[in-house]
Amino acid sequence: MAIAIVDYGIGNLHSVSKAIERLGYEYVITGDKDEIFAAEGVILPGVGAFGDAMNHIREGGMDHIVQEVADSGKPLLGICLGMQLLFSEGEEYGVHRGLDILSGRVVRFQEGDYKIPHMGWNKLEYQRPEDPLVRDLYEGHVYFVHSYHVQPDRTEDLIAVADYGQPVTAIVGRDNVYGMQFHPEKSGELGRLLLRNFLALSTGERLDHPADIVMNRTESQ
Repeated sequence: MAIAIVDYGIGNLHSVSKAIERLGYEYVITGDKDEIFAAEGVILPGVGAFGDAMNHIREGGMDHIVQEVADSGKPLLGICLGMQLLFSEGEEYGVHRGLDILSGRVVRFQEGDYKIPHMGWNKLEYQRPEDPLVRDLYEGHVYFVHSYHVQPDRTEDLIAVADYGQPVTAIVGRDNVYGMQFHPEKSGELGRLLLRNFLALSTGERLDHPADIVMNRTESQ
């Protein structure tokens, strides 16, 4: 099987699975260790509060499973809250320990001249344009919904940011571990292409990008 979508009792399982299906890849929604390890790539989704999600993950022993996936070299992608859970800790309704696969802290947006939550379309700015997840893709708009954002300890883990009164961590990556703060499955063409790139990395597929999706494309959003 190509992709395992981790089911730990909380997450946007339906929308992510349908997006994978539309891209023509096989998937399984599962909390079973053997099925997760048999997959070529693993997606950790998530909606809701950081602490509640981590409680669900630990109660099912999923924290150790996800850590083993990261250590194995298998491609792992966290989406929205799933990306935040990859980090050391989150401060939503108290301080909670995360999976600590990536080093950093999840904090609430400070009050400013912008609305909280950060909700709607915002443009990506690539920090590592040669990373295989974003290589040859244009810097377009994707769809965010979040009140908390990641402050990574290592700037080299940043693949893309968005501007929301401050640089907001949008895509992270280190070795085989990736995260997207936005919802690629709700982010139109660019979201589809980013998700497809992760799936291709997982399956070892080589993608030849047509000329109309390269970085110098002009996007109207």
